[in-house]
Amino acid sequence: MLIIISSSFPGSFSICRLFLLGFMEKFLIVGLGNIGSEYDGTRHNIGFQVVDYLARKHSAPFQTGRLADVSHFKLKGRSMVLIKPTTYMNLSGKAVRYWLDKENIAPRNLLVILDDLAIPLSKLRLRPSGSDGGHNGLKSIQESMATVNYPRLRFGIGASYPKGGQVEFVLGKWDEAEIPVVEKKVEKAAEVVETYVLRGLEPAMNEVNKMDFGT
Repeated sequence: MLIIISSSFPGSFSICRLFLLGFMEKFLIVGLGNIGSEYDGTRHNIGFQVVDYLARKHSAPFQTGRLADVSHFKLKGRSMVLIKPTTYMNLSGKAVRYWLDKENIAPRNLLVILDDLAIPLSKLRLRPSGSDGGHNGLKSIQESMATVNYPRLRFGIGASYPKGGQVEFVLGKWDEAEIPVVEKKVEKAAEVVETYVLRGLEPAMNEVNKMDFGT
């Protein structure tokens, strides 16, 4: 948004000052997961884990809201709205649509964080758009928004499971050996969210997409 403030003085020229008010923007950051203690610490709930970390970092605890738990805080002038849908994964789009509308947030300022089987555990992948890739949470969001054009941060969980074991793997808890990598990636994912909000999508993509957390 560009605002021009001008003032005139007798016998002198007009003085115009230009203020770029990008810092007034509002962002919706969505961590995908399932509610219920049985899902805590599972691979499918990594979206919840990332926004939980971000909320703690900024001392902004989640509160119960309509269709989601919600956290609000300011990041260098930007308004941040974090949500964890309480609709269960397959209906995540209802919560996303509701909070976009309620907070009057443009879809371009939406970022969704989710687990991804197709990406190795050692990777994070930020993209400006894309298909649902078989992820039910993304499928629901795309149906509710009628578009695939919104950023998403994919948290690689790998695919280390036997044939027929996908559901158990995704809904299972992290192996002890995986936890150090997961913790590093959660911290970095939170930093990527901040970079996206403060500097934009492309700098955030450049920051994270080539990183390897397995080294």
